[in-house]
Amino acid sequence: MIATAPAAPTTPEGTRPDGRVTLSGVTKSFGEFTAVRDLDLEVASGEFLSMLGPSGSGKTTVLRMIAGFEDVTAGSILLSGVDVTRTPPHSRPVNTVFQDYALFPHLTIADNVGYGLRVRGEGKAARAARVHTSLEQVRLDHVADRLPHQLSGGQRQRIALARALILRPQVLLLDEPLGALDKQLREQMQIELKQIQREVGITFIFVTHDQEEALTLSDRVAVFNGGRVEQVGAPRDVYERPETEFVARFLGLSNLIGGELAEALTGDRRTMSVRPERMRLTGRDVALSPGEVFLDGTITEIVYTGPATRYLIATDAGMDVTAERPNARHSAADDLARGHHVRVVWSPDQAARLP
Repeated sequence: MIATAPAAPTTPEGTRPDGRVTLSGVTKSFGEFTAVRDLDLEVASGEFLSMLGPSGSGKTTVLRMIAGFEDVTAGSILLSGVDVTRTPPHSRPVNTVFQDYALFPHLTIADNVGYGLRVRGEGKAARAARVHTSLEQVRLDHVADRLPHQLSGGQRQRIALARALILRPQVLLLDEPLGALDKQLREQMQIELKQIQREVGITFIFVTHDQEEALTLSDRVAVFNGGRVEQVGAPRDVYERPETEFVARFLGLSNLIGGELAEALTGDRRTMSVRPERMRLTGRDVALSPGEVFLDGTITEIVYTGPATRYLIATDAGMDVTAERPNARHSAADDLARGHHVRVVWSPDQAARLP
């Protein structure tokens, strides 16, 4: 599959900044097992791309090949137009942030952040100035003299980010860096990470298996399955208009209706993917708007999720569907119960047709 990146941003002088990533026909095999198959993918300079997929889908292997930690079996990798397929990791203009932040426990935060510059031989005064700037970028300049164990998990994550950014890579690779954080802190860090990426303007390639995280952070999402990219596009596009059954099922919940039932409802046998929040529940005697379609059924299960309530309905057509209602729009008096007979209604233009 060929995934074309949007046009890269330009500088005031009209020149394109560095940070483009191009993978052409990239394949990675481990013995007889092929982890990545003939992958073509382009990432624009300054873009935040998330590689999303289940465990074993190939996304981390792709990240490691871009970093140079894994050899490419076939194909090529270009960074800013330069072929780096056989270039060792330390010679590539990239840096990587892992889930394990790997901070030196005996060094202060300032020394941790400046460690790469010290290895490069940068002078003490220049190093201190850049460390201060880098810590300001992640809003932690006030902890420069502390040790890693004195910081929270979210602070350590930002320090690892500062340590990677201070070396001014053209591309920053992030391998599930928020995975060790609790839900509330993780959601807070998602927003902060996106803000930092906008400020520094560096290309971010982010690996995650968390659908909500990918949708929150990304300019585009590449959905991996079985070593291939099934779909790549803006978060709204891959969610609202999935191109394959896997994407429809993997990104949130989806009701897949096809074959004779789809033809009876809409005159089209192609499978349609209808998100639960696009379905509304009514009584069976309520008039429909022109063009709407429906299935009658019985509520078999109800799940309260906080912002919404989810209903599992066994339809008279013989299939189960899931509908969702936002709780803010419905009072307790409107609550439905298991065993209630309902009509599930939606508009075909809110359904994505799968090839």
